[in-house]
Amino acid sequence: MARPGVASLAHHGVLFLDEAPEFASGVLDALRQPLESGHVTIARSGGMACYPAQFLLVLAANPCGCATASAAAGSCTCSPLVRRRYLARISGPLLDRVDLQVRMDPVSRSELLADGRNVEHTATVAARVQLARSRAAERLAGSPWRTNRDVPGRELRGRWAPARTALVAAERALDAGRLSARGLDRVLRVAWTLADLADRSRPTVDEVDEALYLRTGVAA
Repeated sequence: MARPGVASLAHHGVLFLDEAPEFASGVLDALRQPLESGHVTIARSGGMACYPAQFLLVLAANPCGCATASAAAGSCTCSPLVRRRYLARISGPLLDRVDLQVRMDPVSRSELLADGRNVEHTATVAARVQLARSRAAERLAGSPWRTNRDVPGRELRGRWAPARTALVAAERALDAGRLSARGLDRVLRVAWTLADLADRSRPTVDEVDEALYLRTGVAA
C-alpha cells in the first residue's frame, strides 16, 4: 500500500520546491490534483489509498539554467530559446493553479545593508493577518467555508462578486486570453484577501487590479 508522500506530509503547511524547473515534469504535474481537491488518491494493484494534502505551494525558479539572467548585464550566456525551454518545464496547467506569480529582481548592495531597517516585525504582520482571517470568518459564517481559499468559484462570481465596475481589467484580461476561467476565480480570491487586509467590506477596483497584477505581472 502506498504511503503518504511530501504533499500529504505538508498537509496544513507549506510545500516549498526550490529550483522548480529541475524537477521532472511528471512530478510537478502530479501536484495539480491535490491543489484542486485537497487530497491525493493513489491506485495500486492491492487497492486505493487517499491521503489529505491541503498545503500552500511555493515554487521558486531562476530565469534560466545558468541562474544569471537577472544578474549583471552580459553574465548570462543562455539564448532566449534556452530560457523559454527552461521555464516551460513548469507546465501551463500547473501555473494556472498558482495564485501569485511574482518576478523577484536581484537585491542591490544598498538594499541588502538597509534591509533590517525597512522590515516589519513578524508579530505585526501576524496580527494583521489574524484580523483579516477574522473578517473572512465573520463574512463566511453560516456557510460551509472558513477561508477565502475554500470558497468555490461560482460563489465568488455570484454571492460574493465584486462590483461590476471593479472587474473591468480582469474581464479584459479574460477576453484577451491572458487569464483563464480558473485564473479569474483565483484573482477574485486574492482580491477578497486584499480587501480583508484593508478592512473593506468588498473588493474595489484597487484590490481586483492588484490581484490581477500579482498573477499576470501586467498592470491594469
